[in-house]
Amino acid sequence: NKGVRRVKQTRRDHLLSLGAFAAASAVPAVALAENHEPAVHVVEMLNAHPDNKRERQVFVPDILRAKVGATIRFVSTDRGHNSESVADMTPAGGAEWKGKIGDDVEFVVETAGAYGYKCTPHASVGMVGLLLVGYVPGNYEEIKGVRQRGKAKKRWEDIFERADELLASESS
Repeated sequence: NKGVRRVKQTRRDHLLSLGAFAAASAVPAVALAENHEPAVHVVEMLNAHPDNKRERQVFVPDILRAKVGATIRFVSTDRGHNSESVADMTPAGGAEWKGKIGDDVEFVVETAGAYGYKCTPHASVGMVGLLLVGYVPGNYEEIKGVRQRGKAKKRWEDIFERADELLASESS
C-alpha cells in the first residue's frame, strides 16, 4: 500500500491498549472507532468547517479516537493543506508523519497514546487536531502542557476541553 507506514509497537503499549477502549458518549466533532479492526478513519483537511463556515482552516474531525492498528487517512479535500505530526506531541515510540501540501496521508498507528497534528502552513491560525489511540493517559497530560501560540492556542484549549470530556466518559 502506497503511503502506508507500519510503526513498531512495544509489548507494553499493546498490553495497555487491550481493553482500554470503551464506547464514548457523543461529543461534537469526535470520530469514534468501531468495535472491529482494522478500521480506517478519515480526517478531512478543509478551508471551512462544513457546519460553521466562519470556522476556517480546519481538520474534520479535529479529535479522532482510534484503536491501535487502525489506519488513519488525512484527505486533502480542499487544496493547500497538509497533515504533520507535532514532534513534542507524540507518544514515546509513536510514529511521526509529514505529508506534502495537497497530498493525502495514510498510515497505520501501532503505538497507543495521544498525538497532536497540524497543517504546516495554517497551524498559526489554528489548523490543529488530536489523535487519541488506545490507552492514552501516558502522554496525554504532558502534551496538554506544550506551549501554543496565536489562534492555535485557543483551538487547542477547545480541543483539550472536549477530549477531557471524552476520556472522562470512557472511564465512567
